[in-house]
Amino acid sequence: MGGRTTCLLPALLLLIIPGSSAISGPRAVRGVEQASLTVRCQYGPGYESYPKWWCRGAAWGSCRIIIKTTGSEKEVKKGRVSIRDNWKDRSFTVTMEKLRLDDSDTYWCAIERAGPDLGNRVQVTIDPAPTELTSTPATSTPATSNADMLTAAVAPGENKGQLPLLGSVHFLLLVFLKVPLFLGLLGAVLWVNRPLRSSGGKPQENE
Repeated sequence: MGGRTTCLLPALLLLIIPGSSAISGPRAVRGVEQASLTVRCQYGPGYESYPKWWCRGAAWGSCRIIIKTTGSEKEVKKGRVSIRDNWKDRSFTVTMEKLRLDDSDTYWCAIERAGPDLGNRVQVTIDPAPTELTSTPATSTPATSNADMLTAAVAPGENKGQLPLLGSVHFLLLVFLKVPLFLGLLGAVLWVNRPLRSSGGKPQENE
């Protein structure tokens, strides 16, 4: 009988000391300042309707309870912290919102029961939020006129395609505008000068 009692003592101690196998969770988690952090702890069968709580402090016996369930699956919210139990998965989640750097500490997810409670230690570390890049002031640029836009330099690939086009336009202007204009001016000059040459070449009559 004494031997059986000795064998049962380690199992009983395992159920009443912090870190027992009846409840488990992450050993350490990290969050970012101003963001949210969720911690999920699991428990063994039979503890579904037991209240679950989340406390802060390195010492298990003196940690400060922050939030606790009502023994149901209803979510409980208090300030920046909320807790919700899920009996189907036999787990409960604790969410910390709008994290601050001073939230870094040792926490416990625990089950309240008759006798010593069950707990799992979780080390929470909050990292500073990434610094935003300082935006450089925008510099005003002078307005570009349409003429400047037309005379702006083009890329080499575009320039190759535009040179033949410009040449063809110049050729068309030469054929349809400049050549007829030149021929018209030449004809007018010849027409004006033609009578002068005729009168000058005619012999004078003797009186």
